[in-house]
Amino acid sequence: MNPQLTSALPATDDDRGALNDIRGMVNACIQCGTCSASCPNAPDMDLTPRKMWRLVILGRLSDVMDSRTFILCSDCYTCTLRCPRGLPLTAAMEALKSISFARREARHRSSRLFYETFMQTVRRHGRIREMAFMTRYFTAMKSPLAAFRFAPLGLKLMGKGKVEMGFAGPSGKPLDALFEKVAALERKTGAPLGKEGHR
Repeated sequence: MNPQLTSALPATDDDRGALNDIRGMVNACIQCGTCSASCPNAPDMDLTPRKMWRLVILGRLSDVMDSRTFILCSDCYTCTLRCPRGLPLTAAMEALKSISFARREARHRSSRLFYETFMQTVRRHGRIREMAFMTRYFTAMKSPLAAFRFAPLGLKLMGKGKVEMGFAGPSGKPLDALFEKVAALERKTGAPLGKEGHR
């Protein structure tokens, strides 16, 4: 293991408190590295999942939040299925995303805005409407150049008929009741059921 990960200043009580639930999920980690070897996104991560779990166990919230490892998790469940200790690693990754979104971490702003605008579009239309979603997302990003980064991909998808053109109004079956039910359950349990609780 990288000695720099353990030789930095000790974690604060606030850091440890935010990670308590997740630490409980991964405390039995034996640092075997199966999660890192199994993850299809590991080559693009700045920390391997194994190193990140060690930071979580140490209560190093700021180091974890500085990483993009949990943001790149695609919820494929490979690490969870292959973990020799049977740890809920995918759920732990999702919990880290929830912490990041709740804290509105600047490093993960684009990922948070992507998720939030995606959910807003689904709530409004009952399904994803690509043009409405992309318009919301790029407006929320407040960066005129952001759309140009995705222009080649957008043109390719439009050419294949994968992007619905036009701006349809809300569907006849809005999902407000479903979203309100989830919010009520979150208030009742005192914990978010997913990132939807962090806007």
